[in-house]
Amino acid sequence: MKRNRKVKILATLGPASSDEAMIRKLHEAGADLFRINMSHASHDVMRSLIAKIRSVEAECGRPIGILADLQGPKLRVGKFADTTVELKPGQTFTLDNKDEPGDNTRVFLPHPEILTSVKPGHRLLIDDGKLHLRAEKCDGKSIVTTVVSGTKISDRKGVSLPDTLLAVGALTDKDHADLDAVLATNEVDWVALSFIQRPEDLAEVRKIARGRVGLMSKIEKPQAIERIDEIIELSDALMVARGDLGVEMPLEAVPGLQKQLIRACRRAGKPVVVATQMLESMISAPVPTRAEVSDVATAVFEGADAVMLSAESASGQYPVEAVSTMASIARTVEREPHYPGIIYAQRAQPEATGADAISLAARQIAETLKLTSIVCYTSSGNTGLRAARERPEVPIIALSPVIQTARRLSVVWGLHCVVSEEPTDLDDMVNRACRIVVAEGFGKPGDRVIISAGVPLGTPGATNMLRIAYIGSDGLSGI
Repeated sequence: MKRNRKVKILATLGPASSDEAMIRKLHEAGADLFRINMSHASHDVMRSLIAKIRSVEAECGRPIGILADLQGPKLRVGKFADTTVELKPGQTFTLDNKDEPGDNTRVFLPHPEILTSVKPGHRLLIDDGKLHLRAEKCDGKSIVTTVVSGTKISDRKGVSLPDTLLAVGALTDKDHADLDAVLATNEVDWVALSFIQRPEDLAEVRKIARGRVGLMSKIEKPQAIERIDEIIELSDALMVARGDLGVEMPLEAVPGLQKQLIRACRRAGKPVVVATQMLESMISAPVPTRAEVSDVATAVFEGADAVMLSAESASGQYPVEAVSTMASIARTVEREPHYPGIIYAQRAQPEATGADAISLAARQIAETLKLTSIVCYTSSGNTGLRAARERPEVPIIALSPVIQTARRLSVVWGLHCVVSEEPTDLDDMVNRACRIVVAEGFGKPGDRVIISAGVPLGTPGATNMLRIAYIGSDGLSGI
């Protein structure tokens, strides 16, 4: 199944898309990988969804990536005697450690780490920012605040702390259990970590995962922005999670941060996903708003590796239409006359490594000689990542003997992944590449391709060879 676009589509599964027939339709419509939201999916539901995705994968013959999104620490206030209470700007309101129903003067906060971390002057945002409190007095047992804006608060509403670095890790007890269940399946390719604050939050997960899954850091807190270079270095990929990021930071700052994060990831050669409310109106409407189309187009113009659908595909009324619309927007943007100039103006300088030098040379040769495609053999996935970092004009076919590598690379910009046996010698390497280019619809006899690989063959991380090959009349390498 050939995609006529470079950017990938990540679709969330849920009540509207939990049966195999719908998953197949979403994949055919353009979904390249699927997200399982562990905030809502039980372990049994997760295993069932994985089995259905793998069944679709076997039927279509294309590697499909799976992302398990861990819930992370969900911070919420307790309950009120009357469910909802009215507040007034300027009044005093206290959050404390007393496990009793709240009223219009106080509420229980079942998170001692917040009580001990918040300082006077820090902001506390309740219910996605609808209620804004400012801390005045903090003694470790209670936080006395002033209501800045907002008029009500109700049971179990979420708490955001844009000014506070919490002395708590990114993994809760639930996340530990979910991560163990994810790893036990040996079928999940990516794990998304919610509410990352610092690079140390990744260390614990890396120790548990031991390379069995890629780690995708969700950027949704100001504290993560402050140490973003370190977080990118320790992550395998990033997600620009604009929902919570837009709660904890000024909304008008989010578009600029999105650009900064995409460009930082492109420089580092790490995949980056743009997420949240991309086609929000399609939850209940068959067509998006013009503003949503522009939003998706902006991410594509910036060179994001993937764009994500959340409720649109998980619980919306038009999941297939949402995926089709996103795919159509991406294809149209990538054909725009201004697209190459915008995407290539942000191209990063290659690092002083053999893989980067080879990838740069492959792109330059392919574009100069107008070759049909770039074929890269990649066991670990690193060569595929470096080839995509160059953002070439021509398609990239990533051949890997490791199915897990091909699945993980399904999130990466421009990579058409094919599972193929390790070549036995150089002639087999070239002939195999030419045959797959023709079979996958990226070339025909008479075309030329460029192939990158490592010699000796089968040595991970040893990309050191380029070969220009002519596709003969039999689909193999010609003279």
